[in-house]
Amino acid sequence: MDDHVLAAWLAERAGALLLDIRSLGGKEGDRQSDELLLRLLAQARPDDAVLSEESADSPARLDRERVWIVDPLDGTREYGEPPREDWAVHVALSTGGQATIGAVALPAAGLVLGTGQPPVVPPAAAGPVRLAVSRTRPPACAEQLRTHLDAQLVPMGSAGAKAMAVVRGQVDVYAHSGGQYEWDSAAPVAVAAAAGLHVSRLDGTPLRYNQANPYLPDLLVCRPELAATVISVLQDS
Repeated sequence: MDDHVLAAWLAERAGALLLDIRSLGGKEGDRQSDELLLRLLAQARPDDAVLSEESADSPARLDRERVWIVDPLDGTREYGEPPREDWAVHVALSTGGQATIGAVALPAAGLVLGTGQPPVVPPAAAGPVRLAVSRTRPPACAEQLRTHLDAQLVPMGSAGAKAMAVVRGQVDVYAHSGGQYEWDSAAPVAVAAAAGLHVSRLDGTPLRYNQANPYLPDLLVCRPELAATVISVLQDS
């Protein structure tokens, strides 16, 4: 199978496993999903490197052109609160520092969104701009956007669920300034970009992956017609 199909298949397999073992809790979900993804990637792409949230990092990946970036369970808190659906599995392939291939599974919602068959973003909804924010700790940029755009805050769980909410037309903007890592955004960014959405850092600069330090301070995923306004608001605030 090609890389697009493989990413979607891996995310779906890990999601199915997580549903089966959900009663065991998030810690066990993280462990078993990570083990499954690493095993399947070793079989399917033995020459590629892997960067996973749940496994020790290796500097050897910096010498590889192809690096799979995975989050075996994005939204451990939400996973541990059945029947919540706002958690995800991320599988992305970074080549040349860009994440252009990937898939995000939303297992509890029965969805896998991938770059092989990019999702179609619904038309913009009437009413105020809808802004996806953390349900526990909204970042500072969310308050800036709410004030300047008169935006409606929509609390939800994992980073993948928020980014896919923009793809699914449930919100218009996902802006995050509280710090993330490459595995938090690589797959969502690949899917969102393939669907025609704007993806960048909060200042509009490109996102880069497979860096020596996988920390990524901020992220913007939004409808393209809102990108310039959102970036301007955050730069002026």
